[in-house]
Amino acid sequence: MQPASAKWYDRRDCVFVEFCVEDSKDVQVNFDKSKFEFCCVSGADNIKHQNAVDLFNEIDPKESKHRRTDRSVLCCLQKADAGKPWPRLTKDKTKCNWLSLDFNNWKDWEEDSDEDMSKYDKFSEMMNTMEGDEMCDLDEPYSADSDDE
Repeated sequence: MQPASAKWYDRRDCVFVEFCVEDSKDVQVNFDKSKFEFCCVSGADNIKHQNAVDLFNEIDPKESKHRRTDRSVLCCLQKADAGKPWPRLTKDKTKCNWLSLDFNNWKDWEEDSDEDMSKYDKFSEMMNTMEGDEMCDLDEPYSADSDDE
């Protein structure tokens, strides 16, 4: 087993973690107050991935969700204490070689304008409409650049 590479970013109410695994199967995501675990099998070689993360701060496990696409698994971790920024994903300051910041989505949300918040609200609504195990069956890509196969 090996860890899946992932990137993450912080928002006012949630922390997003995207595990970059193509053609994932048997996806399991377990949310706990102070940690979460991810595992799956990916690719034609059936490579087994497993990640366990002790989180920087607590989340609401019941409100946290995940969604599988052909290219990745996106996890939305609902913060237990919304409005507090997370300077890192993990409790420890040690660098994880499988984890990086998602610079395409990272921003300083503490100074968000109303327009910025409306964009976030639309994405948040999409995540909130997803439900538990049904999300694992969604094969629709969530990004516009997924037609280049």
